[in-house]
Amino acid sequence: MQKEYFAHSLKDRPLKEWQRLDDHLRNVANIAGKFAESFKSHDWAFNAAWIHDLGKADSIFQGYLCRSNDLDDSDYDKGRINHSSAGAALAEENFEGFIGCILAYLIAGHHAGLPDWHSADTGNAALSIRLKEGKKNLVRIREYADEILKTIRSISRPPCFVKPDNFHIWVRMLYSCLVDADFLDTETYMNLEQSQQRSKFLSLNELKTLFDLYMKKFTGSPASKTNINKIRNEILSSCRTVASENSGIFSLTVPTGGGKTLSSMAFALEHAIKYGKYRIIYVIPYTSIIEQIAEIFGKIFGSENIVEHHSNFDSDKETQRMRLATENWDAPIIVTTNVQFFESLYSAKSSRCRKLHNIINSVIIFDESQLLPPELLVPCVKIINELSSNYGVTIILSTATQPALPELNQIREIIPPEFNLYNRLKRTEIYFPDDLNYPSTWAEIAEQLKKHEQVLCIVNTRKDCHELYSIMPEDTIHLSALMCGKHRSEKILEIKNRLKAGIPIRVISTQLVEAGVDIDFPVVYRAIGGLDSISQAAGRCNREGKASCGKVIVFIPPKSAPPGILLKGENKTRELAVMPEFKPDNPDMFTRYFKTFYSSINDTGYVKLHEQLIKDVPNIQFRSYSANFKIIDDRARSSVIVRYKDSGRLIERLRYTGPNREIMRKLQRYTINLSDWMVKKMKCDGLIEEIYEGIFVQALPKLYNNKIGFDIYRETLPAEDLIL
Repeated sequence: MQKEYFAHSLKDRPLKEWQRLDDHLRNVANIAGKFAESFKSHDWAFNAAWIHDLGKADSIFQGYLCRSNDLDDSDYDKGRINHSSAGAALAEENFEGFIGCILAYLIAGHHAGLPDWHSADTGNAALSIRLKEGKKNLVRIREYADEILKTIRSISRPPCFVKPDNFHIWVRMLYSCLVDADFLDTETYMNLEQSQQRSKFLSLNELKTLFDLYMKKFTGSPASKTNINKIRNEILSSCRTVASENSGIFSLTVPTGGGKTLSSMAFALEHAIKYGKYRIIYVIPYTSIIEQIAEIFGKIFGSENIVEHHSNFDSDKETQRMRLATENWDAPIIVTTNVQFFESLYSAKSSRCRKLHNIINSVIIFDESQLLPPELLVPCVKIINELSSNYGVTIILSTATQPALPELNQIREIIPPEFNLYNRLKRTEIYFPDDLNYPSTWAEIAEQLKKHEQVLCIVNTRKDCHELYSIMPEDTIHLSALMCGKHRSEKILEIKNRLKAGIPIRVISTQLVEAGVDIDFPVVYRAIGGLDSISQAAGRCNREGKASCGKVIVFIPPKSAPPGILLKGENKTRELAVMPEFKPDNPDMFTRYFKTFYSSINDTGYVKLHEQLIKDVPNIQFRSYSANFKIIDDRARSSVIVRYKDSGRLIERLRYTGPNREIMRKLQRYTINLSDWMVKKMKCDGLIEEIYEGIFVQALPKLYNNKIGFDIYRETLPAEDLIL
């Protein structure tokens, strides 16, 4: 090549130490191609990588690199350009339309995110607009572009498994390969010490050794001789046996308290090692239980070998190695949430898509799979099927109440029916009221709760939780998501300790304790709701079988559940409960419940979005679709940073230093979510302040209560019924 071009420069270092552009392109092409081999797409990723930074050969960009290091040259132009558009234009120019379009998406979006094709929603950021810009930029680097084209490989069509219905997932996987390869090579050059911190985890084989040692000690202890633990060992043994079967989709249907967490991990480790899977990804519905799961795994594998990727993670526990692994999930065990997992697979952002290629050839455990978002079942099930069918992923759906997921690929149950688990592990009796149309007052419920020394009462909304708690005795514990994550974690630990010590305790909670929180009450009250929720509430009762039979009492609260998913679940339970054959803890009832419940969900909006996605191939609105795929719809909700314990100090740091990754990660454990209209009202009233755009902070110190959290009701504000 006639002239030397650079991809990256080092501050105050001579030109000879800068990274040559052709070296960077070659490195990224080799890394991306290797990543894409696992789904038969090596040449696609390889080609996209070779031309992704082509625009950096422009004299304008080279001038920028020199000026940033005070090495300005009069031959360089002034200004700065978007270096992605030229490579996208070259791809469109030199490949047949369909192929060129795919490569152009990847290249144009490798920093800014996968673009829309049309400009209707995103204006000049649309690919159709950026290609016009790219053609102009390409003129200035034509000689260099012609040289690079000599390295490109011939491609004619996508792999045979790619169809219109799954095309967008394949493009995202290619995009992930390119983005991660680009980040990794750049990091190796710019920060070699940091790069060398990556992937320093124990192997799955080493982790399995630790797991087997732990389980050997556990199964050899006196506690393991109880009837419940004997059954848990049978479940564990079945998981290990079935793990030898070929990859696919499995269900682990075990009543609450049957040891699903450890048994599913045993399956995952055995299966991963036998079939050469790269990692195990444990997906949980709520951040409220993720700490508990991570703590269990930390005791077994060492906390330094567990990577937590969720909004409630305590950043003080995060090592640099863990932080790096959250960027691309390059670790043997990942613990994450439904939100992080599914929204990433439908995302257009480079930061979220970067990890997607590391989902390939993994084992994924969906804990409490009945809590997959009902209104998003169609796209979520499509993703599960796609990962299993075409990306070598083994799926485990783990739950006590297995949902009847529509259109799921063939599923294999791990536990044989002859185990008869629901009868053998029956530790509670669920009592429904005789008259489902007769509601109780909160005062009546409170009087019943006062008769028990240890009792848990679960209600449907934050408002209900506050109202009932306010008329309970002073030492009652309140638990809801109006308490920040740190506060909730402390309260749950207090509950566990008081139960373990046999101290009297009464707890009023929203449904955040139902899924997987390891607490054990002799009596549980549950406001009528979905049958799965009632069953999950029963899982917090007589969990270890200490009593002959625990009591779960379903009651009719003063108000029905708020309109939406909760009310639909309540109504379907009411329909089943009047049937003569109704048995609330019978597995057949769960199947019937989920079929009728899912049929009542209006998911036509996402179905139409998906149909549009397929219809527009290859000219897809990636960014617009991503903006509409939200498990938690943050368009109607805002986070508020509350003042609890150390958060005041962190808020002052934020106020004076501005938002950055470190401070915002630390503050995540001190946030709650409120509706947008409530945030606006409280801001107008001076109760919260917006210290930076979109960053809201509690203004009045007394508004956060150590017992109930953010006390929106005490201030006589017009508050809505806020779920969870």
